Amino acid sequence: MPLSPRPVLIALVLIAAWSMATAAPTSKKPKKKPHAAKPAAASGPSYAHRKDAMQAADDIAARRSLNRKAVRRALAQAHYIPLIAKLILPPTVGTPKNWQLYRSRFIEPVRIQAGVRFWQTNREALARAERETGVPEEIIVGIIGVETIYGQQMGNYRVIDALATLSFDFPPSHPRATERSAFFRAELEEFLSLTQRSGIDPLTVRGSYAGAMGLPQFMPSSWSRFAVDYDDDDKIDLLRSPSDAIGSVANYFKAFNWQPGLPTHYAVSFDAGTLDLEGLLLPDILPTFSVASFTTKGAVLDGAALQHKGPLALVELQNGDAPPSYLAGTENFYAITRYNWSSYYAMAVIELGQEIKAARLR
Repeated sequence: MPLSPRPVLIALVLIAAWSMATAAPTSKKPKKKPHAAKPAAASGPSYAHRKDAMQAADDIAARRSLNRKAVRRALAQAHYIPLIAKLILPPTVGTPKNWQLYRSRFIEPVRIQAGVRFWQTNREALARAERETGVPEEIIVGIIGVETIYGQQMGNYRVIDALATLSFDFPPSHPRATERSAFFRAELEEFLSLTQRSGIDPLTVRGSYAGAMGLPQFMPSSWSRFAVDYDDDDKIDLLRSPSDAIGSVANYFKAFNWQPGLPTHYAVSFDAGTLDLEGLLLPDILPTFSVASFTTKGAVLDGAALQHKGPLALVELQNGDAPPSYLAGTENFYAITRYNWSSYYAMAVIELGQEIKAARLR
């Protein structure tokens, strides 16, 4: 995710360095430290003069036993980003969901080809992760492909700006504004603690508008809880290490009770005479029904699905004006939604991984 935001500035620095090298020798001067990455161009005021932000910095430093001046300095250089406050709002009411349209954004040639290359380059780490956690290689590859196209698109917002904006200026029109603001305040605290303890400059890390970072787009709390050193270099680096990203994604799913060998979903159809669609959809994507109770409500399963021992959920994927698609989701399908709480996201991950796996064999 650490993309270079200032190619023009870099070019000017190189020209200046060449000019100095060809000029007459001069006395050596101490090298200046590189400038921290600047916020997005459309930024608002900094939080340096916000009493609530500086008080939060003091509280964070005290709770986490961090260097108080460093925390205040970092937060003082964070900026309010108006676009982030807009992007965090829910989509316009009435916008129809469309699985086929959503799917087309992720199951496409560029992402599949990049996934094949990623799998080939990192095949040892992927095989190890599946062996140690039971999470299939194609699920891990699907996650990283959907999230960042294998590191190509890791976000261009400074994480410090994103988290400060959503902590102190979360849009009050959001239906869960208080809850979400508290969530991002906790993520800001985790980010400041994580960067100070790991020696990462908090002003240079870039990510999504919500503050997610690295190849797998972990929020700071997920980085702290689930990220692992998988390339054995004694540090965790989700920004640059594919191996660490692979191991961390697998560890995340293991923590959310991934069951080795269990399918993510089964095909399902309906018996019109006994169908209780409302009842089947009531628990949403949480696996609730036994096979017996599932079929009693009019769901029709066949083959291996009839031997399934755990709970099932009826997952509905709307297709705009066309009829919805349905599937029977297992506990592993639900585990994928713990990464992103969307059945559409989970299916995109599953199908992208399947397409890449098939492409590798061709």
